[in-house]
Amino acid sequence: MIRLAIVRQKYNPHGGAERFVSRALKTLCQRQALDVTLLTRDWQDSGGWHCEKLRPFHLGRAWREKAFAHAAQKQFHRFDLVQSHERIPGCDIFRAGDGVHAVWLEQYSRTQSALSNALRRYSPFHRHILAAEAAMFADPKLKMVICISEQGKQQICERFHVPDDKLCVIYNGVDTDSFHPKLAEKYRYIQRQAWQIPQDAPLLAFVGSGFERKGAARALQAIAAHPNVYLVIAGRDKSIKRYQKLAVQHGVAERVRFLGGVNDIKPVYGAADALILPTLYEPFGNVCLEGLACGLPLFTSTMCGAAEWIREGENGWVRDALDIDGFASAIADWLNKRNEWPSLRANARATAKPFTLERMGQELEALYARLLTTESEA
Repeated sequence: MIRLAIVRQKYNPHGGAERFVSRALKTLCQRQALDVTLLTRDWQDSGGWHCEKLRPFHLGRAWREKAFAHAAQKQFHRFDLVQSHERIPGCDIFRAGDGVHAVWLEQYSRTQSALSNALRRYSPFHRHILAAEAAMFADPKLKMVICISEQGKQQICERFHVPDDKLCVIYNGVDTDSFHPKLAEKYRYIQRQAWQIPQDAPLLAFVGSGFERKGAARALQAIAAHPNVYLVIAGRDKSIKRYQKLAVQHGVAERVRFLGGVNDIKPVYGAADALILPTLYEPFGNVCLEGLACGLPLFTSTMCGAAEWIREGENGWVRDALDIDGFASAIADWLNKRNEWPSLRANARATAKPFTLERMGQELEALYARLLTTESEA
């Protein structure tokens, strides 16, 4: 039996990356060849894995990251393989679910002032993350980097010169039975009635916490040109009042519903006609996979890993994150294809259908076995 450690600092039920880790843990624990332990600082979810909480003293974000990394590193020797979802040197496998931090900062800088960008360069937190990321990729103990899109793989290769034999792509998995177009039959009428949205109105869903990165403001702007389009926004953000004011400023407040954090996202997918995520940077976007599995065409950005799955006008549309006119035009194209919506939904479903949790579990287990076999033969 393979003793596997999964490293992730905390669980947020409204965070896509954390929801993925939770699902991955449940999937891996079902595989008889694996004995799974989660090394974490704070995890509220429960499952069939061992959970060890590491809570070293810290003050501030940078110290928190360093302290947790040091505490986790002291446990690595106990396991056959350590798969970290945090940037911690010394792990055997790094799953790049959060992408490349330097790329994120570059994309974020596109929306910030020159002064803000200058100050960010001296942030202890960002400086630590950049240094830890570089050290981890250069560490000789690193056996494999699991990328969750081809775009992410290319970014890591170009930035850190990681050899190709240390890079692989294993896409996220989704429960294709739970996330299914049949959710529309269960939730469309009742949720729209609860939200006071007309049953025949085109409805876009925006799902994600951290509105600035995910593009909530751009979603609001994109629907301004389409007075019959409604938008539901599901997710937490500490500046939610600012986005509510933006909805008023753009004249769309009556057509937007801010739901806050949603524990069960399936009713949102079931009520919607399409998913919009004009994100500045998203290594893949778990919500993209969920939405596609539910038969929702996807509007997303060029810096979202899921964009590589999109075929223009067939299962979605891709634009630069800041191209508001481009997203508005894409929505117009979608509206003009209304008689083709059943085909768009079928195409979206077909895109995600192969990427089951079982498939992801099989690919991960095969990778672990291959790494251990290679190590024993060395």
